[in-house]
Amino acid sequence: MTEPLLHLETLTVQGTPRAMGRAQGEHWRDRIRHFVDVRFAAVDQYCRDRGRAPGAAGILEVGATSMALAAEWDPVGHAEHLGIAEGAGVEPLHLYTATNMTDMRDVLLLPADAEGCSSLLVPAAQAADGRAMGAQTWDLNPTDVDFVVAVHRKPDEGPEAWSVSCVGCLTLMGINAHGLAVGTTNIKTRDARPGVGYLTVLHRLARCADADAASALLEAAPLAGAHTYWLADAERQVEWEASPGKRVKRDAAARALCRTNHCLSDYHVALQGEPTSDSSLQRFEFLSAALEAPALTVDSLKAFFSDRSRGILSVNRYAEDEQGTATNAVFIAVPAARRAYACRGPADRGRWYTLDFGGEG
Repeated sequence: MTEPLLHLETLTVQGTPRAMGRAQGEHWRDRIRHFVDVRFAAVDQYCRDRGRAPGAAGILEVGATSMALAAEWDPVGHAEHLGIAEGAGVEPLHLYTATNMTDMRDVLLLPADAEGCSSLLVPAAQAADGRAMGAQTWDLNPTDVDFVVAVHRKPDEGPEAWSVSCVGCLTLMGINAHGLAVGTTNIKTRDARPGVGYLTVLHRLARCADADAASALLEAAPLAGAHTYWLADAERQVEWEASPGKRVKRDAAARALCRTNHCLSDYHVALQGEPTSDSSLQRFEFLSAALEAPALTVDSLKAFFSDRSRGILSVNRYAEDEQGTATNAVFIAVPAARRAYACRGPADRGRWYTLDFGGEG
């Protein structure tokens, strides 16, 4: 019997940042509390499995320093975070540390990179309809799939926006009404330090008017850990390989780009904490070849993200692969249309939803 497709729950919030946060916290109160507990339990075991006898002891100290920096760097995003914590009845520090756990954890230790996402950027010249695309899978703990949601923000000030993330979290991947889309994949370098968590960074970038404005903010951000960030508007599609010590830019103007979870720049390769995993290499190889095709469409990208041709090393990752990582959500943005498509779970197991702002794109 065919299993039913996974449903993606959506919630519309509006008003001030604090009010939008409070609405999320109240709506998902029990799930947010459970999510925080799951994240802390997972990171403690993760640290112990890698030989850190006190487990995740000390991670809240890292979180406290990082949250203070985030409050200064993006007061608007911090206000929404405080509202979420207030609505859910959880400590803001615990929520910040849990939701930005990959950065906070990397300050304590550099784990193996079996986890991580796959992203791609398609310039207008390679798109069948002449409209550029930015897209990714979001892969992490298999249990996180239970907490994936989409939030439609209608703020009193700033652009309307959609984000796909977990309950209690700020933006992980999203698109705003200006037509700017953002997303990320995880990389790991040895210069991790207390700083602004990646969800705060993405949440702030998602309020920018275009990729150039977002790039300028990212270049100056006091980052906590290393990630790649992709930024796509109708005209520009760029990716930043970004660590606390350096930002390296790749531009998709001439040809499509992809990314998995290993460093590409010489600077970051020298700082990479662990050898590149077979998973990251295989996914990168598959997407690089797939993106040579002309006339790409949204359906093309859905097919790439559904591919299982390399088994457990495929872009499409299942919980039953027992690799400690699974695809929890997929996101495809078409900035010129001010529209995105998203599903919860793997691309072939989730029901696809259209996220837009009304009207014709």
